Amino acid sequence: MSSYSEIDPIPYIDHTVLDPTAGSDRIDQACDEADRYGFKSVCIYPCYVARAVERLHKKKPRVCTVIGFPSGGNTAATKLYEAQEAMELGAQELDVVINLSLLKSGQTDAMHREIAQICEATDLPVKAILEMGLLTVPEQQLAAEVCLDAGVAFLKTSTGWAGGATVEQVRLLKAIAGNRVGIKASGGIRSLAQAIALIEAGATRLGTSRGVDIIAEMKAGKGNS
Repeated sequence: MSSYSEIDPIPYIDHTVLDPTAGSDRIDQACDEADRYGFKSVCIYPCYVARAVERLHKKKPRVCTVIGFPSGGNTAATKLYEAQEAMELGAQELDVVINLSLLKSGQTDAMHREIAQICEATDLPVKAILEMGLLTVPEQQLAAEVCLDAGVAFLKTSTGWAGGATVEQVRLLKAIAGNRVGIKASGGIRSLAQAIALIEAGATRLGTSRGVDIIAEMKAGKGNS
């Protein structure tokens, strides 16, 4: 395990607020925290994209939103519209939940079309959420390959609603993708040690609502060193 001095996880973090009860004040707080601490982005529901875009105008953190969240079971047309609307509102990245039922029933052509349409229509970085905790290892591999072929910019482990990211999952995605796309680990990332382990395994982004806690842990560690 590397020490905090060797890996700084902060620039990897997508500062996430996907609590369905979170109000506009929490979104504003998350945007301000992302700017203050240097997080890569804020990841929020589509209804708050315009607010976050305004709050982060001319600031470094990007605005990311979720599409088809959390089940991925919307129709392809609905997900495409949601993605296009998010783009028009100013979203800079899209975390799109794949249709697990299509994958599990062998309809990978339909799954591919759905993701590829979003990639082509928005021309934004798309992070395909695979929900790996609900898939067998062969299904994880197949989902990753289909999404890579569809043109995604990242493979993402999970929504966090059906299990969190593991080092093993990140290693598998890294082995499949190589350096072709980024790897986003998401769900259950609550500590500095977890963050560093996932980065060492190959994660290039971390989706977590605990970024501020991780910073506090880093500062405490430096103070005790």
